[in-house]
Amino acid sequence: MLSTKPIGVVLLSQNLAKSREFYADTLQLTVLEENDSAITYESGGTRLTVTASDVGSKDEQTKASWQVDDLRAELNWLETRGVAPQEYDSDELKTVDGIADRGTAWSAWILDPDGNALGIEQQK
Repeated sequence: MLSTKPIGVVLLSQNLAKSREFYADTLQLTVLEENDSAITYESGGTRLTVTASDVGSKDEQTKASWQVDDLRAELNWLETRGVAPQEYDSDELKTVDGIADRGTAWSAWILDPDGNALGIEQQK
C-alpha cells in the first residue's frame, strides 16, 4: 500500500528563519504550513518539512533530491539566486562545473543554511 503513496522529506534546522528565507524566498517553494517548530513546503506535489532542532544534521549525505529535465538550466537559475553548486573531487565523486557524471545520470548538490545536502539529478 505505501508504494502508491507520496512520501515527504523531513530536514532539521537550527535556524528556521534562515531556512525559510532559503526555501521560500531563494528556491521559491510554496509554504503550506508554518509554526514555531516546523515549516512545510510544497515542491512538485511533494512535501518538504523543515523542523527546528538544537543539533541539526551532523552527516554530509544527500537528504533529498530533485529530478529535473535540464540540470544545467536549473543550476544557472540557482546561480542567479545566489546558490552555487558544491564541487567535489574524491575517488568516489568528481564534479566539473558543479556536475558529476554518475553513469546513468548527471548530478549536482547544493547546501541549505544548515548544511543539508540537496541533490539535483537529470537522467541521461
